[in-house]
Amino acid sequence: MSVNKVILIGHVGMDPDVRYPEKDRPIAYVSLATNEVRGSSRVEVTEWHALVFGGQNASIVERYVRKGTLLYVEGYLRTREYEDRMKIIRKRTEIIVERFEILSRKQ
Repeated sequence: MSVNKVILIGHVGMDPDVRYPEKDRPIAYVSLATNEVRGSSRVEVTEWHALVFGGQNASIVERYVRKGTLLYVEGYLRTREYEDRMKIIRKRTEIIVERFEILSRKQ
């Protein structure tokens, strides 16, 4: 048995980047920041996560999510390879969001 499940609560770091690779099938890319306090010195560390929303979720994100929005997300990890502009093969780990809730929006 194996499990690939991610649950996060954090703030959106930038306005969504929404693309339409197919007509009427949007994909939204969002960065999400989570914070934790580490060590005896109580240093706060921020971790950035790459989120991918598809279909109806992407449409909702495009309409309602902006930088600073507090989100709850559930999804799974997916690592993909791509070739950058310099022809270098890179890997990127993303969270494919299956379910999410907007907890608060920046006014």
